[in-house]
Amino acid sequence: SHNSFTKMKLKEDLNPMLLLLFHLMVWIYTFITFLPSYILSWVSTPDGGFYGSEEERAKRAKARPLLGRPEGPYRAVNAAKRLETSLHPGVDTLDKMFEYAATRFPHRDCLGTREVISEEDERQDNGKVFKKVVLGEYRWLSYKEVLTAASQLGSGLASLGQRPKNTIAIFCETRAEWIIAAQACFLYNFPLVTLYSTLGGPAIAHGLNESQVSHIITSRELLETRLKAILIEVPRLQHIIVVDNTPTSWPGYPRGISVHNMAAVQKLGAKPENGLCQPLPSDIAVIMYTSGSTGIPKGVMISHSNIIAGITGMAERIPNLCEEDTYIGYLPLAHVLELSAELVCVAHGCRIGYSSPQTLADQSTKIKKGSKGDTSVLQPTLMAAVPEIMDRIYKNVMTKVEEMNCVQRTLFILAYNYKLEQLAKGYSTPLCDKLVFKKVRSLLGGQTRVLLSGGAPLSAATQRFMNVCFCCPVGQGYGLTETCGAGTISELWDYSTGRVGGPLVCCEIKLKDWVEGGYRSTDKPHPRGEILVGGPNVTMGYYRNEAKNQEDFFVDENGQRWFCTGDIGEFHQDGCLKIIDRKKDLVKLQAGEYVSLGKVEAMLKNCPLVDNICAYANSDETYVIGFVVPNQKQLLALADQYGIRGSCEQLCNTKAMEELVLKIITEAALAAQLERFEIPRKICLSPEPWTPETGLVTDAFKLKRKELKTRYQDDIERMYGGK
Repeated sequence: SHNSFTKMKLKEDLNPMLLLLFHLMVWIYTFITFLPSYILSWVSTPDGGFYGSEEERAKRAKARPLLGRPEGPYRAVNAAKRLETSLHPGVDTLDKMFEYAATRFPHRDCLGTREVISEEDERQDNGKVFKKVVLGEYRWLSYKEVLTAASQLGSGLASLGQRPKNTIAIFCETRAEWIIAAQACFLYNFPLVTLYSTLGGPAIAHGLNESQVSHIITSRELLETRLKAILIEVPRLQHIIVVDNTPTSWPGYPRGISVHNMAAVQKLGAKPENGLCQPLPSDIAVIMYTSGSTGIPKGVMISHSNIIAGITGMAERIPNLCEEDTYIGYLPLAHVLELSAELVCVAHGCRIGYSSPQTLADQSTKIKKGSKGDTSVLQPTLMAAVPEIMDRIYKNVMTKVEEMNCVQRTLFILAYNYKLEQLAKGYSTPLCDKLVFKKVRSLLGGQTRVLLSGGAPLSAATQRFMNVCFCCPVGQGYGLTETCGAGTISELWDYSTGRVGGPLVCCEIKLKDWVEGGYRSTDKPHPRGEILVGGPNVTMGYYRNEAKNQEDFFVDENGQRWFCTGDIGEFHQDGCLKIIDRKKDLVKLQAGEYVSLGKVEAMLKNCPLVDNICAYANSDETYVIGFVVPNQKQLLALADQYGIRGSCEQLCNTKAMEELVLKIITEAALAAQLERFEIPRKICLSPEPWTPETGLVTDAFKLKRKELKTRYQDDIERMYGGK
């Protein structure tokens, strides 16, 4: 297993004198600090701490099959007797959970928002105008204040005619008001319908009509840019509550629709209490519309007890979680990963500071040069990140390393490779951290102690890089909206890459043979099959979609619910799960070979030239083709090497570049041991990246195959010889 680390080393072509000097320094330092650190390590290693070499950690069982059978079900070692369902006895609904937190931590900071000092337009050299903001300090609401705001809002909504057990929608960016509104709904038992802010008009109208909402909570921005246009298609809607404090009168809306400010609704609710109706654990808390990589969005019904079980499982994997922690929230709250992470924090009295992908770091797109991004001001200790964001940080830092002078670069590379070796042995490297990685660490505020990754697979190179440069462990997780975001999270000191860890204490996982795909529990060396998740975190099914419920969910003889994920996994000796394939991505080529598009993409994404890739295959063809979003910097360097001139856009449209990129991708594919028939035979380069705004990927940056196929239809026909 040691080689898994050393494979990740950065290339060393270094001056032998410098090398000698570095190793001498390290040796002296290690010698001086060996005894004290040796003694300390004996004292300060609580159970499950950062100890033992990588190999010893990999041997320690994280989960075991209950009945000793290779297909499972597998349970976490400390949940073998029974699955956990709640954090505190009796706290079995989300309103109770928040009230419990407000009683324990009434005056602690709960939700924080940065003041906007000014907004200005910044002209680029090419004439484009960028909106930039200058932001001040964080302003905080305490737990008690948030509870008061939520109960007033809930009461106000009740006076506007919102009834218990009747759905209400929220369509809003990630911000403090989102959580306040959600808590208001939990208190008054209004099931909350959540919609991604990046869904298209028809999908939003579908969700609002299917869930029959009469009230919607939104922001001024989304009301004017997305909602206003579709109001005419949502006849049931009567009340729109806007969370911003801007205008108090809203002219120009269709008849029968009233627009209110959140503050006004809270005022309305501050009068007498309006019929509180406490939810039961089995009542629906959230109906979450998933953007789904296929077709129209599906609403997943999540009960109070589902969410509480899910966050109980997650919290158990985050060591020393307490009210001293600060979490930075910037991913969509309409996504189960972010919502669960924030509720985990609330349950433990942490503070949550809000941000956005555009204002996250000093270098972010909306932050004015010379002013501070959110991580620098907030200095969070906990952070969730989708791989897309981590890949971006990784590429940014690597670009900076290339620009360093010879000595700096040498030092960075030496320190990086030295630290990889030390991590593999189970040692820490305080000197390297101080001298070399402090700067990289400060990109995220300098205080991060845990990074959680979910939503899509994280590449091995990026995960290693985060472990080394941010001096903080990266927990990779696996879960779905249908399992409340909970499934597995790797132990933070498990540095093996590509694995998602063992089952959480709230659920169990078994493998079901998928014969067409060639996956069975009898496979050697590891049992393989479709991943099935069972436990109290498995949700109540899809809203108004009985057919799909019959297909994807079932109840076993003990009355426990199970969800069939459609993902293919394998269990390792220590009870850790690795995701290896996806049922839906399987295509059969003309000659009868099965190709998993997802697997091909995962392998090729590790190639530095590839920022994103979508593999495509038609069953009546003999080969795979691909659409590639190349990394601009790498592409320009490659063109330069071969003396090809032009802008990124022009390069993407030249046959010569297509062939060069294809050659490099093919080499990478062969190195990753893909079969010949799995490797794309023709590719087409796309100069613009795929983002949720372009509609080609979901909010979690998963490919929307149908939309991509439509967008590139002409290219598909061209690459398949215009048949």
